[in-house]
Amino acid sequence: MSTEFKPKSFWRKPEGFTGALFLLALILGAGFLVSSFLSFFLSSTGMIVGLVVLGLAIFMGLDSKSRTLVSYMYQSSMRWITGLFIKIDPISVLKSYVDDLKSNLRKMNRQINRLRGQMHKLKEMIYNNKKEINSNLTLASEAQKNQQKNIVILKSRKAGRLKESNLKLEDLHRKMEVIYRVLRKMYENSSILSEDIEDQVKLKEQERKALMAGHSAMKSAMNIIKGDKDKKAMFDMALEAVADDVSNKVGEMERFMEVSESFMQSVDLQNGIFEEEGLKMLEKWEAESDSLLLGGAKEEILDLAENDSESLDLSEPIKQPEKLGRDNQYDTFFD
Repeated sequence: MSTEFKPKSFWRKPEGFTGALFLLALILGAGFLVSSFLSFFLSSTGMIVGLVVLGLAIFMGLDSKSRTLVSYMYQSSMRWITGLFIKIDPISVLKSYVDDLKSNLRKMNRQINRLRGQMHKLKEMIYNNKKEINSNLTLASEAQKNQQKNIVILKSRKAGRLKESNLKLEDLHRKMEVIYRVLRKMYENSSILSEDIEDQVKLKEQERKALMAGHSAMKSAMNIIKGDKDKKAMFDMALEAVADDVSNKVGEMERFMEVSESFMQSVDLQNGIFEEEGLKMLEKWEAESDSLLLGGAKEEILDLAENDSESLDLSEPIKQPEKLGRDNQYDTFFD
């Protein structure tokens, strides 16, 4: 398995919560039994039974193999019990993430198209304003030659208001450009992510079935006693690491979609203004650390949006993932 990913401990997994409840119940149950049968435990027979139990506990605590075996059996039991109530099988979890990703990709595609439409309108407004600014300045210049002071003042002020409006519209366009570039890149990377997970699920589901066919609790227990690694446990650990990585990326994808949706809803395109809350959410995202989905492209996207010499082609199609000549990003998790 890839060393880049640190696997979750048993107590941080869903079955860990079940295990903690059972452990608490055992401690409370033991305390109740001791208090209820205190007279028995104070008798000679009770003391012998208590010493035997204590001796076994000390032996298992000191013997690493016994401790590991008991821990394995306890964790396996808690996992089985938890699996009766919630989905914890890593293959099933990954399949559900594929469904989430496909649903999010459809929503993201709609957001991209809607944003593209708004940006086209905004560009047209800026262009028309520039034409009107030039027209008013030309009229003001002609009026000045003819010493028509009232017309000079009127047209100059109108040109000034339009310039001020364009500054707001251009600032709004830059913010929209950031969102558009990020949504596009996230869409491209999430399409690749979805394809990679689907490929892994198909491949690893067959591998896991083969492992399960030759797997038994007794064989795993014997491997534990020998100090050998349980192949199924290691395989599931790698699958869980993949699921954790995908979970974080899907979460990031959904958070940015929420940020972009909030910003777009706060925009008054006609007046070229946007509410403070939507802007704050976008600025908070910009200030956050590196993106899991974008990788090093996040800083590049922010720089491109601020660079006036870098034009954005709104008609450029979104890149689709190519299988040929591309490694699956999750292959190394099983090395």
